[in-house]
Amino acid sequence: MMKPTLDSPPRTLMEVYKSLPEGTLVELIENNIYMSPAPLYNHQKTLQKIFVTLDRAVTDKGLGDVLIAPFDVYLDDQSNAVQPDIIVVLGGNQKIIDKRGHIHGVPDMIIEILSDGNKDHDKIKKRALYERFGVKEYWMVDPESKLAIGLTLKNQKYEPIAEQIGKISSLLLNTEISF
Repeated sequence: MMKPTLDSPPRTLMEVYKSLPEGTLVELIENNIYMSPAPLYNHQKTLQKIFVTLDRAVTDKGLGDVLIAPFDVYLDDQSNAVQPDIIVVLGGNQKIIDKRGHIHGVPDMIIEILSDGNKDHDKIKKRALYERFGVKEYWMVDPESKLAIGLTLKNQKYEPIAEQIGKISSLLLNTEISF
């Protein structure tokens, strides 16, 4: 989809972010723009396996929606817009999905598949961001080792759920996803 031409130059980085072509692999975190190359095969296969199983579990139980990247999540309207690999929005939180299909607010669960070149981006920068905004459950998955590290939000701080190989044991969803 083509973006309309700009009548005036963007005044904020959020305006720059919103003016980028659809599908651009970019995130805005604390008013800094981060671009990524397209993910590699193991990343995508791991993403696919987790998404298919998780989507089936969530939708079959009528719990909410599971979305897959690239998909913009506007955590606020000023300086934070991310594209998590997998996003879970439970039924009681559906109001964060606007009429145009954008997410403006905090998803219930996020899963990031780590990439070789930017593991610290997900493990440090995005972990702190998700914790600060109140994402209830956050999982980081290494596609090479299949190590899944889960965190749950308690008293506005992340606490470990588990570190396990080849599975995600979600407390929030009360389900286990093998991959």
